[in-house]
Amino acid sequence: MNSRFLLSTAAAALLAAGIGVASAQTSSTTTTTTTWSPEHGSMIREHSTTQKYSSFKDPSVQPRVGVVLPNTVELHPLPPTINVPQSQSYSYSIINDRPVVVERSSRRVIHTWE
Repeated sequence: MNSRFLLSTAAAALLAAGIGVASAQTSSTTTTTTTWSPEHGSMIREHSTTQKYSSFKDPSVQPRVGVVLPNTVELHPLPPTINVPQSQSYSYSIINDRPVVVERSSRRVIHTWE
């Protein structure tokens, strides 16, 4: 009887672990292996100012992580002062006075700052 209890407990634990893995695989969060710091946001703001890039102003465009930016939003290469892995994969824009980093290939926002 004791072995049946242990077997049932082990089976329940494995089932619960499998459900956790399955739900983690189907989640729709946008992730990146790059960590974006507040300093990166400051560097982007400064770079856009020195390059005289204008902020894209449109209240209907909400720069949130996961949003794909329309083609009307101009993207710029990351400043040379930002050293992140695979920097050539990312661009930035200033939208409604907020810096955002996007994946170049998809135009999907991967990080924003206030």
